Amino acid sequence: MARAHREDDAHLVIFCPGCNEAHVTDQRWKFNGNFDAPTFTPSLHCRTGHYVTGQSIADCNICQNEPTLRCRVCHSFITDGRIQFLGDSTRALAGQTVPLPDWRGFDPASYRE
Repeated sequence: MARAHREDDAHLVIFCPGCNEAHVTDQRWKFNGNFDAPTFTPSLHCRTGHYVTGQSIADCNICQNEPTLRCRVCHSFITDGRIQFLGDSTRALAGQTVPLPDWRGFDPASYRE
């Protein structure tokens, strides 16, 4: 069961069950080489919206004007094919550890990371 996918020579991709989308790593992350039980170090820390710009929620155009988009933080450790969502994540799986889904069930053309 492949839980990581090589997009090209420089990028590996996993499907994040907390965000319901892909997260892309590059050569800054160390990879254990195991696509079935991947480990990436250091942690993955994905941020969007006001979490990136530093503005307040009240001033955030994404939060206020785009109801289909959401500002978010997804912070996780990926170890041996499992993803541990850290407490600063704004996702429903914060504080939980779950298996990474099989990459083959995910449509890479649809990811938005």
